[in-house]
Amino acid sequence: MTDIKENEVAADPTPARFDTLPLDAKLLRAVDDSGYTSMTPIQAKAIPIVLAGQDVMGAAQTGTGKTAAFSIPLLQRMLKHENSSASPARHPVRALVLAPTRELADQVANNVKAYSKHTNLRVACVFGGIDMKPQTLQLKAGVEVLIATPGRLLDHIEAKNAVLNQVEYVVLDEADRMLDIGFLPDLQRILSYLPKTRQTLLFSATFSPEIKRLAESYLQNPQLVEVARPNATATNVEQLFYSVTDDEKRPAVLKVLRERSIKQAIVFVNSKLGCARLARSFERDGLRTNALHGDKSQDERLKALEAFKRGEVDVLVCTDVAARGLDIADLPAVFNFDVPFNAEDYVHRIGRTGRAGASGVAVTLVGKSDARLIADIEKLIKKKIDLDAIELDEERPRRPRREYEDRPAEPMAAAPAAPRPSYRAPAAPRDPLFDQPYEARNNGEAAAWEKTPANAASVGKGLSSYIKPKKKVAALFGAKRAPVAEATETAES
Repeated sequence: MTDIKENEVAADPTPARFDTLPLDAKLLRAVDDSGYTSMTPIQAKAIPIVLAGQDVMGAAQTGTGKTAAFSIPLLQRMLKHENSSASPARHPVRALVLAPTRELADQVANNVKAYSKHTNLRVACVFGGIDMKPQTLQLKAGVEVLIATPGRLLDHIEAKNAVLNQVEYVVLDEADRMLDIGFLPDLQRILSYLPKTRQTLLFSATFSPEIKRLAESYLQNPQLVEVARPNATATNVEQLFYSVTDDEKRPAVLKVLRERSIKQAIVFVNSKLGCARLARSFERDGLRTNALHGDKSQDERLKALEAFKRGEVDVLVCTDVAARGLDIADLPAVFNFDVPFNAEDYVHRIGRTGRAGASGVAVTLVGKSDARLIADIEKLIKKKIDLDAIELDEERPRRPRREYEDRPAEPMAAAPAAPRPSYRAPAAPRDPLFDQPYEARNNGEAAAWEKTPANAASVGKGLSSYIKPKKKVAALFGAKRAPVAEATETAES
């Protein structure tokens, strides 16, 4: 593996402007339409290597234009296959871009479509959470560039909608998450459908040594391009750490928003349930709030993100589904309501602000149980973290009162107490026979239990006269009974 460090930039005559690159006029026109003139460091170092056909591992800070660093040169290399034929067979998948989240896949697809809008190259994006039928129709029509999440791509492969035997270029965006243990089995299955000879590109803001060793098994003699110290945070982002209790976190966010006059912010939490609850709490505080987490449908997630980009939402409460790759222009602040479990996620979270050279602020709220997580972040960014105290207002801010709540309450006349209905249990039915007094018999007839039964002579001693004598077993089987006298003689003899 060949390393290209930031200190080699001055010695390398890499062009600083896009118009000095060997790009087609169609791509230069699209780049100009996007407002790009000068290349960022990662673009200046990676684009020539990609154009040369070499494998690349690119590590750069978030918000430095990594998407353009791999998509523009790949489009240039695929222009040799450009055609205007309507036949799907003339438009096979030649470039595959894999992204870990649906939002990132959609954003990458929008950027690639913008760069290729003056060409005949077709671009499609497939991800889960929505109906497969429109995606299937698009794939059947033929596409050259396919951006996908691993799970939905496997669904299309198994359904025979996506054929990847002509793929020439593979890109793993946010590669550290793509090579994580959660995505590794799906990634291995997808790569098994691809040709062995291909150009592979890996781009991310964080690369651990383990990920580098694992990535080398998928790349052939890769060029490692690092335009900043690995896992470094953006220098134009002010990082603040406040020591608070759990009950002080929400008032702390409201205080920072008010004191710094922050109009919009993203608040990151670690759980989906906490995300929804916190969004409702901010709503009660008078903020226009929305939640973005994995339990929402993809349509709801995209609508929430678009509303935030349009400025219709003040605070977007998110889990880590929005921590990677999302490009939101002019986002002034990011809050870590919960310290992330993975230190790498901290770098990606605060990278949502301070993008494209702008300034931003990242506030992390640290509780007593977060000491180990903060130590992991210090180890990753190689910087000592000092916790500051924050003075909170005594009164908790309330949401503004509604118009109808400002009206004085009118005294209500006491309603007369309604008479309590009397309840009387219904009388039980009576039998006149039980109400009659006891009368003795006058006819001298004995009671039934005093009468002597007709079979009293045949009843054995010690038994009630009303109990029938038991039959002998022989009589039960139809045997004839011997007379009493004969039985006695037999016994004496």
